[in-house]
Amino acid sequence: MSRIIGASIDLAKLKTAKIVQGKNGAEYVNITIIVNDEANQWGKDVSISLEQSKEEREAKAQKTFVGKGKTVYNSDKQF
Repeated sequence: MSRIIGASIDLAKLKTAKIVQGKNGAEYVNITIIVNDEANQWGKDVSISLEQSKEEREAKAQKTFVGKGKTVYNSDKQF
């Protein structure tokens, strides 16, 4: 199965993100992408949040959601 996701990220919410230095000197922000089985009332089935550390997950810290999206192609379904 393959999917194509269309999404957007609120750049203002990335200001609190942890910047990771890559080996090539580039800067990255690690994110988590959640694809839900069902779309919400606005037709969105994708949530994007900043990646949490193991400690944050264990402490049940609130996620910082930075974007949303929807599946625009799914090889298993016709849209």
